[in-house]
Formats: sequence, structure tokens, C-alpha cells
Amino acid sequence: MVQFLSVFLFLLIFLIFYSYIGYGILLFIITRFKKKPSFTASSLPDVTIIIPAYNEADILQEKIHNTLSLNYPDGLLKIIVITDGSTDSPEKILAAYPGVLHLHEAKRKGKSAAINRAMKEVTTSVTIFTDANSILNAEAILKLAEHFANPLTGGVSGEKRIISNKSSDVADEGEGMYWKYESALKKMDARLFSIVGAAGELFAIRSKLYKPLEEDTILDDFVLSLRICESGFRIAYEPSAIAYERASASVEEEYKRKTRIAAGAFQAMGRLHSIWNPFRHPVLHFQFISHRILRWVACPPALVLLLILNILLVLFNGGTLFEILLFLQLLFYAFAFTGFMLSKSNISIRIFNIPFYFVFMNY
Repeated sequence: MVQFLSVFLFLLIFLIFYSYIGYGILLFIITRFKKKPSFTASSLPDVTIIIPAYNEADILQEKIHNTLSLNYPDGLLKIIVITDGSTDSPEKILAAYPGVLHLHEAKRKGKSAAINRAMKEVTTSVTIFTDANSILNAEAILKLAEHFANPLTGGVSGEKRIISNKSSDVADEGEGMYWKYESALKKMDARLFSIVGAAGELFAIRSKLYKPLEEDTILDDFVLSLRICESGFRIAYEPSAIAYERASASVEEEYKRKTRIAAGAFQAMGRLHSIWNPFRHPVLHFQFISHRILRWVACPPALVLLLILNILLVLFNGGTLFEILLFLQLLFYAFAFTGFMLSKSNISIRIFNIPFYFVFMNY
């Protein structure tokens, strides 16, 4: 019995380690021997930027100013703002920008429905999606567009960076560190073949590859980017195209956001059919399972089982090793709980923040 439980315990440790650290190490080793995709941009494509903005009047003017100031040739850039369902009079703000196409319907059907409607107005070869609350660096569109010189590239994701928010130190630091790690993984994913899901804050696609999304789609960026991969194209990653976004205002707000992402993840798993077939998309399947599925499906219950098995092995006198492992687990969760309690007072101490944010994500 002890032998069986100990083998199971070490399998769980390996699974958790691989999901969060081991996959990154493996990618690092593999990509050292793989050349970066090469391309030479002879000319820049024409581009349409789509900005879904639901009740974003307080930041909409700043977003339009930012978009109009981006470094891209005149005549090659169009802007569409879609405000379906908004009740904060966005038309008053957008009236000052005649060059911006404003789409509005009184009824709100969700972001995916809004994007479907906006895409009917797109006539350019490349479409770029960006959130209303994301501020882009001046070279962002230029850097994304250059990737489309590679015929295998169906889309390009920019990099999301978290802006410090003094009122939410704990959520800010945890989310910021998470995205720094994700950015490193995405660079290696893209070098291997493709990133596994684009960031909706800044994401470009070949317009002809767009397929209308189901209107109830929660993670539109994730589903859209992987359906492009299912069509045989890759999603590149451009870390110098940056979308700056503030951290969640509080841990409670971050909880709501993470809950939405979790719901969207499970919805997406049921809709991305061919990616589950290792014979049809072998490399993409490997990336999808390693980078996404194990984290979403396997790790949360694995963490619970690991603690239970460790307690049982100590009760069955499994040996000193399991007593040490149990002590380390309990210490880790004690640090996480301390981080949780400190977050209620917006006190940020990294040694407690990291365990707290890790448990928080898995929860």
C-alpha cells in the first residue's frame, strides 16, 4: 500500500512540476537547436484595427488618441470602434473622429457577436484586435504587420504588460510575475511552432482566415487563434508589440476575471476538435496539452491529491522523506494563507504573494 501511494505521489509531483516548470525547461532545450522562422517584409499590408468598447467612455478618447498616434503609413490603417449595448453615449466622443468607423446597436449580444459584425466591414488583408483599456506602444502595429511576410503565419500576438497599480499591490505583483513567465514561454512556443492562444489585448490575423465565432464564446481570442492553427497556420509572437494594461483593481476583481477565463477554457476545450488529434497536429497537440490542458484540468486536483496522499503516507509511517515533503507542503500553504490575509489590507510581501497567487490561480 505504501509503495503504491508513494509511486502515485511522485507521479503527481512530476505532473505539477512539468506543467509549471518542466515544460519551460524542455522548450528551452528543444528550441536551442531550432532556427527562428525567417521572413523579409517587402511591403506592409493594409490593416484594420477593431476596438470593442462596451461602456468605456471614460477611457475611449485616450484609446483613440493612442491608436491614431501609432507609427504606420497613412492610407494603410483603418479603425473600427464597436460599442454595441453601450449606454454611456460613446457617439459623442467618436463624433470628433470622422476617420474612425463607429458601429453601434442598442442591443448587447456580447463581444464575440460584436466582433463578428465588425468583421463584415473589414476590407484590409490584416485585422488587428485590441481592447479599449489597452495602450499600445508606437511601433506595435508595424511590428505585428511585418510578420505577415511569412506565408505560414496566420496571426501574431503582441505582449501584454501589467502597469503598476498602487491600490492593488498583491493582484498587481502576482499577475505581473505570471505574465512575465508566460511571455518567456510564448517566445519559446512560437520558436517551436506556434503560441497556444493569443492575448486579446493585441492580436493580429490574416482577415481571410477569420471564421465567425459562436456568439456565446467566452475566450474569443483563444478560440480564434487556435482555429487558425487548426487550419494549418501558426500564430507568431512579437514581444516588441506591447499592450499595456492595468492590473485588476483588487483580488476580488482578479477572481472574477480568472473565473471567466476558467469557464472559457473549458468551453474552448469542447470546441477545438482537431487539435486533440495528435496525428493531425502533432506539435500543436503537444503544446496544447503541455501548456494549457495540464494546467487547466490536471494540476488543481493534483495539488489536492498530493496533500492527501502525503498525509496518508506519513500516517502509514512511509518514512522521513514524506514527513519532509508534508512539512514543505504545509509551509507553502501557510505562506499562501498569510499572503491571502495580507491581501485584505493590500500589504504586498513577495515571499507570501507568490504562493498565494499560485494557489489562487489553481483555485
